[in-house]
Amino acid sequence: MTLQPLLSQLRQCAIATLGVVSLAGCAVGPDFVKPESGLSEVQLAPRPDQARVTLASDAAVPARWWLLFNDPLLAELQSRAQAGNLDLHMAAERIEQSRAQLGIAASQLLPSVAANASYAREALSEHGKFAALGAPTSPSDFWQLGFDASWELDLWGRARRMREGAAAALEATVYDREAARVALSAEVARTYLQLRGTQAQLDIAQQNLTVAERTLGLAESRERNGVATRFETSSARAQSATIKASIPELSQRRNGLMNALALLLGEQPRALDAQLRAAMPLPSLPANMPVGVSSGLAHRRPDILRAEAQLHAATAAIGVAKADFYPRIGLKGRIGVEAFESGDLDSWDSRFFSVGPTVYLPIFQGGRLTQRLALNEARQKTAALAYRQTVLRAWHEVDNALDAWAAQQRQHAELLVSYEQNQQALQAAERGYEQGASDYLSVLTAQRNVLASQTRLNDSATNATLTVVNLYKSLGRGWDPDALKTTREVADDDSAPADPVAMAAPIVARTQAAQ
Repeated sequence: MTLQPLLSQLRQCAIATLGVVSLAGCAVGPDFVKPESGLSEVQLAPRPDQARVTLASDAAVPARWWLLFNDPLLAELQSRAQAGNLDLHMAAERIEQSRAQLGIAASQLLPSVAANASYAREALSEHGKFAALGAPTSPSDFWQLGFDASWELDLWGRARRMREGAAAALEATVYDREAARVALSAEVARTYLQLRGTQAQLDIAQQNLTVAERTLGLAESRERNGVATRFETSSARAQSATIKASIPELSQRRNGLMNALALLLGEQPRALDAQLRAAMPLPSLPANMPVGVSSGLAHRRPDILRAEAQLHAATAAIGVAKADFYPRIGLKGRIGVEAFESGDLDSWDSRFFSVGPTVYLPIFQGGRLTQRLALNEARQKTAALAYRQTVLRAWHEVDNALDAWAAQQRQHAELLVSYEQNQQALQAAERGYEQGASDYLSVLTAQRNVLASQTRLNDSATNATLTVVNLYKSLGRGWDPDALKTTREVADDDSAPADPVAMAAPIVARTQAAQ
């Protein structure tokens, strides 16, 4: 027997396959189109009543915005957090999971080939029906070696839509990690600044305690000399005790903030105590803060890009659901050798093969396919609304952050005046009390006013730096968009196998709709 019949059949199958593949130039379902939020031209700036106090520039915000605080320790903590934070590590593992899902989806575009081998020793029953017909019942060996191959022709773009959706899902997980990185940078800076503000408040309490104890000593001396009443001494002692009572709470808050920073860095409790316990002043802000706000906000915030990728994945899922309504056509083939004797396996006459098309046509599914399509369409609409909401929320965050920053600047200026005046009032009251020209009630009132104004001034300074953190977080800084290399042609290249690494980059769907 020659190879001619086999080659003829394979040639016929190849011709038929090429004819069918020529029909596979389209993909059902809608093509993804970059959504419009309706806010692309929004330009924000401080409100007119607050713009006069803001010291800002239109310069672009640097990616590592925390360097503007000019605090080397803060920069070090940020670097350690980026390397050790467990949330970022988990986000990286989710990226690997999505990358594997993309590889699974991309594999459906390629044929599957498997090898098989079997051996069996068989014998028919001597009392069976075959023995009654004269079949031999003695034991015999049976050997088989072969290959199986199958390939589903992606006529309606089902596999391509699955790959497209998996690539978009991978992109979403990458942006999810970057959104976590932005939140982490802001949280580290926020916690660090709160720690410095708490330490400053501790210093204020210690300073006021010193003043209160000095006043208490003076009141006790005056009482012993008969020129002061028990009321003055008791009031001075109560004021001193009140200030002392605030110190344990402030110390506990300081310790909690140091532990919070250690947790953000992925380190054990008290790991940063030696490094952070020493009080340091709040970082100073530059004279002109770069707060350039433009329509490019949607391209700088990873949460917006994540919502866009999720919308892309939901759109691709519609195409997968629509393709399920159409027939599935594939090719299957087997080739191998089989024989009763192992020595005959290398004989040409021991060969076997089969090759031909397979067709699967859904006829009745009980409405499952229809409902699946309706489900995916509803999910796509939800994803579109989620994208619009994410963009809208981003602009609201920027606007609120700008207002808060301007308001804190105005408040801090007024509180500084209040503190200076209360300090002068306290000095005057103490001099008058020492000279006997005023009573202790005036000194006590002045001390309380100074303590309150100092506390409010310190809180205002802390909140001012925190508003800067919130502003830069709302502007989507803290990550490097260039870290995601864009390979926009990959999604349109249906002829090449999917590259999971390349598909991790943002993709652009086909520009022409196909049904």
